[in-house]
Amino acid sequence: MISTQISPDALLRRKQVAEALTSAGFPVAPASLATMVCRGGGPPYRTFGRVVLYKWGDAIEWAEARMTAPRRSTSEADAVKDGRAAEV
Repeated sequence: MISTQISPDALLRRKQVAEALTSAGFPVAPASLATMVCRGGGPPYRTFGRVVLYKWGDAIEWAEARMTAPRRSTSEADAVKDGRAAEV
């Protein structure tokens, strides 16, 4: 499945979303998405009966929101975590 050819309004099952996100550069397993349905923190979803469906536009937006800002070294991540972002 090529993620650039998917309509943002397309409704996809969990395995399809995991495959599409992975092909778009955001590796995520179907099991991780299933866990996030129960615990929270995952992309918005809908249900059709017992089937969980994700809107592709929502899923890719969720994945992009999880990305960090570009970094030049691992020490920049430590500085942000410690609240020293202005010093870096």
